Amino acid sequence: MDAQSLKLAYAFPFIIKSAPKQPLSFPSTPQNINKILSRNNKSRNLATATPRNDAAFDEAAYEADRLSKDAAARESMAQQYVAEAQDPDDPKAWKWVIRNRVWDLMEARNIAQFPRPVHHRIPNFVGAHIAAHKLSELEVFKKAECVKVNPDTPQKQVRFLTLDGGKKLLTPQPRLRTGFFSVLEYSMLSPSTIKEACTSVGVAKYGRPIGLDEKIKVELIVIGSVAVDPKTGARLGKGEGFAELEYGMLRYMGAIDDSTPVITSVHDEQLTNDIPIHKLLVHDVPVDIICTPTRVIFTNNTIPKPQGIYWDKLSPEKLGQIKVLRELKSKIERESGQKLPTGPSEKLPPTAQRKR
Repeated sequence: MDAQSLKLAYAFPFIIKSAPKQPLSFPSTPQNINKILSRNNKSRNLATATPRNDAAFDEAAYEADRLSKDAAARESMAQQYVAEAQDPDDPKAWKWVIRNRVWDLMEARNIAQFPRPVHHRIPNFVGAHIAAHKLSELEVFKKAECVKVNPDTPQKQVRFLTLDGGKKLLTPQPRLRTGFFSVLEYSMLSPSTIKEACTSVGVAKYGRPIGLDEKIKVELIVIGSVAVDPKTGARLGKGEGFAELEYGMLRYMGAIDDSTPVITSVHDEQLTNDIPIHKLLVHDVPVDIICTPTRVIFTNNTIPKPQGIYWDKLSPEKLGQIKVLRELKSKIERESGQKLPTGPSEKLPPTAQRKR
């Protein structure tokens, strides 16, 4: 089906490895984690909060705070790029070469959409709504009852189609900084609020926060990308690693497994064939299906999917950014009597050192 034949009323219209390592033996399985987290069913859920009262929710203040933190995060990523990309010995330098090539190309060819510039973002692209429609026609999407979708702008239409299709939408809090995941369902919304519920403000306003001991089954994951290889399924995000952490936590919860399909929606110009598989890290998440405005691609993905959170790869500084991870680590150590390892220290740019 070509773009001209699409006659849907879109909610968000078109606007001009080295060998993989295994996780540590403890706690490496969802069963171990769930056993620990379920010992006290009456205890407070990790990362849950009282659902917001719409009347008391200050949308302007929330949005101003979100935009301020997003700007700071992008500045920190720019500084990280300078530190890593220009160091030939840095194992992540090659990723920045590909990311910047894609970002530059999208801006130069004007296939980027608001917000711009797309650098240091999961880029919003021309035709994102068409790619979302192609995704919604997939059998795995139609059969899924619960879909996890990233909070980025190019996947906004996917979030709408998920809710509008009567499915349960699982969306992470942006950069996991204000919590963990929020669940939204069509029954929680009205025709006048469903579009707003697909935005960051709407998720905070209408979503039900959940914790790591929530019993939930996710049948499909939709993930944002900067670049992706259509043959291998190798994927690059914007470089912060939050998609990988979200995936790892869902594995620990037992919400997903190796068979859970991972889909990304991108512009055709974000497809690349020079992501070296042997240089991917153990926590990098590959994709099974790619949806673009012109086609659907089933990748020949043979890259192992992450099995959980690799604590020995997580720096103390990164851990310090994410409250839910610190709480999980402390609880596991307290309940198990074993101390989990910590990854090597890294120097984060000043703007990335957020308040705890």
